[in-house]
Amino acid sequence: MSELDLRLSTATAQDTGSFRLLELPPELCQIIESASEKTASLFIKGHPTEDAVLCTSDKTYAVRSVVLSNTVLVVTPSRSDPDGTVHIRDQLHEILELVPVVPKLHKLSILLRDMEYDEGDEDRQAIMPKYSYDQARSEIQASEAEFSRGLKDRRILVLEGQLRPIAPAHLSTILELLLNYLISLSLSHQAAVVEELVSVLDDEHEIPRAVSNQVISWFGDVKEGLWKMDADAVIRELGIGILRHHMHNPISENEFLKKWKNVVGDTFEPAVKLSLLSGDYLRNLSSIGEEATLTYFPSSALPVDPAARFVELFLTRQRWKHEEIEHFLLDIAVNSKERDKLLLKHARALTDTEGVWYTARVSYNN
Repeated sequence: MSELDLRLSTATAQDTGSFRLLELPPELCQIIESASEKTASLFIKGHPTEDAVLCTSDKTYAVRSVVLSNTVLVVTPSRSDPDGTVHIRDQLHEILELVPVVPKLHKLSILLRDMEYDEGDEDRQAIMPKYSYDQARSEIQASEAEFSRGLKDRRILVLEGQLRPIAPAHLSTILELLLNYLISLSLSHQAAVVEELVSVLDDEHEIPRAVSNQVISWFGDVKEGLWKMDADAVIRELGIGILRHHMHNPISENEFLKKWKNVVGDTFEPAVKLSLLSGDYLRNLSSIGEEATLTYFPSSALPVDPAARFVELFLTRQRWKHEEIEHFLLDIAVNSKERDKLLLKHARALTDTEGVWYTARVSYNN
């Protein structure tokens, strides 16, 4: 091994604290090594009051500091003797590691408060607060793909460059109309002509094309002007539209299913099933033999902090079946492995003849 002469650089004083060592996970190394200069894009995002995240085109990583047991020297070759002398530029006592995290999309509901799009709200547009797509894109800690998916999942329209969450009741109305016109116009939900549906909604119900086009894109795939409807997604949204009115006053399961089937119509009635609403409702049985009731309990309304999420869950119910609680953790865990870690940390597993149950690790006062 060749020997090098270490010397302090004249720039050491001004360079101190200006270098950071970032450890890249294998998938990021592969992206950087295989991509050209124009396709490899990494962004650091975060408000001064937030922890920074690094975003690729489709993933978000938390940036965490890890203290090193040994000091790492940052050195550069000497200009006068590049083969034998290196100059010390800085000393590092920590590295930055990247850990996959869920995108921080929950801020959208706060930032877009009082900006809801509803039927006939044209008169309110002039006085309504505004939050643009570009502004949200730069401020929300999420990758491009996660951000786009978040707008779709949260039913947020982009109208003239501004973000507008659609009113749930208006969305239900549009979906019901779409189902009705699929039948009346004899269109297949596997290949419906988008222009025909958009035109009839505009002409007969004054629903702007920009709105109906986006709603259609949320609930299926559009290719070459044809809409392949995601029937389960449409049926689920209509079910939530009914259940949303029963957050504080439970509805009997049979009554709810009857209303739900009536809304989706005869064609899609066979596809109605409660499993489509997992993570958005609680099924209650007060005593053996009594009819089950349902309560609207959306996971999106629960705290995003894992510890607070589990407090809320166990204050609501003292014990949960595994197949029930897992649906209320999907939006705070990157994958099933991380979800299981959260359960191990915040809950205690018990097994009986009915299967696996989870109870709180600590006692909460109801």
